[in-house]
Amino acid sequence: MLNPKYFQTYYMKRFFFSNLRRIAYAGAGMTLLLLCSQCKQSDALAPLPKGDPDNGKLTLADGFEAVVVVDSVGRSRHLAVNENGDIYVKLRGVTPQGGAVALRDTTGDGKADIIKYFGTYQDRGSYGTAMRIYNGYIYYSTTGVVYRSKLIPGQLLPDTAAEAIVIDDAYRQNPRGTEHITKPITFDDKGHIYVPFGAPGDVCQVENRTPGSPGMLPCPQLDLHAGVWQFDANKPGQIQSDGKRYATGIRSLVAMAWNFEDGNLFAVQHGRDDFFRTWPDLYTAYQSALLPAEEFFRITEGTNGGWPYFYFDQMQNKKVLNPEYGGDGKKNVGADTVAMPLIGFPGHFSPNDLLFYKGDQFPARYKNGAFIAFHGSTIRAPYPQAGYFVAFVPFKEGKPSGPWEVFADGFAQQDTIVNTSDAKARPMGLSVGPDGSLYVTESVKGKIWRIMFKGNKEEFGAKQLAGMEQRKMRTNVKDPDQVKDNLFEGKESTGSVAYTRYCSSCHLPGGQGDGNRYPPLFGSPWVSGPNQRLIEVVLKGMSGPITIRGKSYDGVMPSHAFLSDEQVAEILSYVRTRMTHGGAPVSAEEVRTVRSQQ
Repeated sequence: MLNPKYFQTYYMKRFFFSNLRRIAYAGAGMTLLLLCSQCKQSDALAPLPKGDPDNGKLTLADGFEAVVVVDSVGRSRHLAVNENGDIYVKLRGVTPQGGAVALRDTTGDGKADIIKYFGTYQDRGSYGTAMRIYNGYIYYSTTGVVYRSKLIPGQLLPDTAAEAIVIDDAYRQNPRGTEHITKPITFDDKGHIYVPFGAPGDVCQVENRTPGSPGMLPCPQLDLHAGVWQFDANKPGQIQSDGKRYATGIRSLVAMAWNFEDGNLFAVQHGRDDFFRTWPDLYTAYQSALLPAEEFFRITEGTNGGWPYFYFDQMQNKKVLNPEYGGDGKKNVGADTVAMPLIGFPGHFSPNDLLFYKGDQFPARYKNGAFIAFHGSTIRAPYPQAGYFVAFVPFKEGKPSGPWEVFADGFAQQDTIVNTSDAKARPMGLSVGPDGSLYVTESVKGKIWRIMFKGNKEEFGAKQLAGMEQRKMRTNVKDPDQVKDNLFEGKESTGSVAYTRYCSSCHLPGGQGDGNRYPPLFGSPWVSGPNQRLIEVVLKGMSGPITIRGKSYDGVMPSHAFLSDEQVAEILSYVRTRMTHGGAPVSAEEVRTVRSQQ
């Protein structure tokens, strides 16, 4: 009898989803009837394809290879790989072609040769995120809705109908009212779907993102935000009030997964922004670049992560009070009442996906361990931006069993990253294929890698990992040297100092923006336009959507009316002269005039 594993995956698909199929064994004169319910996907795996000669520009431990599945399908977020190897990718926004992409490899070379777009639902935002397969459906999210579509056996594209499972009714009523609106999802083994509702601002201040503004006490945002809600995974049309608040005090989540070995939810939080910008008397630019930690939580029902009152300082290895609530970088009164993280990763690494490895292809040390995609920072100036790699955390019995490691690096294709937009790729989504390969998406162009292990699993160890351990000394991973790694030391004018403190965290040191959330200033008509309009934007703030250089941005710029007339003039003069072609400076008198008219 012929073992089905010798057939290519593509041909297995053709009989796997049918009720009965005859398979002729050449030269044998016998037939084999296979019932779909009796076939195991692991028995039908095709041989691993060859890796690309350069591993798609990635640096991996010895024994690993990578092949680029597709080079650019559009700005990609999370992805899911079906049991037959088909790949589904969520795009950041809904394009004219659709809001998601389906890919299939029919030749076995690891390259997608069928690429189809789908999903014509509406999305007013540009933070579409989730893509997961559960119980015969593909689940995916926009900024305001978690949808699902039925997968059709044997077909690449799912049913065209998009069924709304969870609706963020507050966002639908006021899409400009919140900042952290991504909707990653995960499922437990009891029929529940988990959806986070992020904090609407940075740290629950009376005046959001305003230097010196105190935090609201108690924080009213915790009622409907900054937590994870549990819903019925199979019930359409639910709104937030239909769910149960499962955890609170968690500012912003994009990386979230259920750990079936441990039986609990795990997530890696995006920490708050801009200590130096908002509290320069308490924090240096160096501290602001490294703090607060990105917190890796084990979440049980009722977990309180501590936001907005506390943050985790990985250098002191303790929770401390936020300055908005009386903290000074050391006080930690009350910190014992909130959850401690399993690990505090360096600040602003931007954890954007989390995956617990259940495959068998990789060496045994990876089994049940956690992979984390660090999308990369935007607000570390005047120090190099950091992140932009995939990390691995070994696990045992639901807890980290060793220090975190660099698993895959080289996405940015350069060492010192000054501006986020300099990075050629930013790792975003993670998924495991039926054969145990790890798939990774990136958000700049939409490249997808398939990472495979081809070495000796029994001999894999410290020797093979040595090169990756050295990657921790690169500027995108290591803690910067406070003096040597300051990129602007001795090069700053009065205007550039003010710009770095108040503007570069969003628009980046060179004014290029990050390509996703924050628009570029360089070449922007808002910068080169009339002085009055430019001054009004700084004093009043603005909200999107706006289009800059052909790309739409949908964020919120807070008012900077707290700046003096002289500071506004210095910043705008710096921006005008450095980020336009011969732009004229702005005077403090012009700023005073515009301010008096408001």
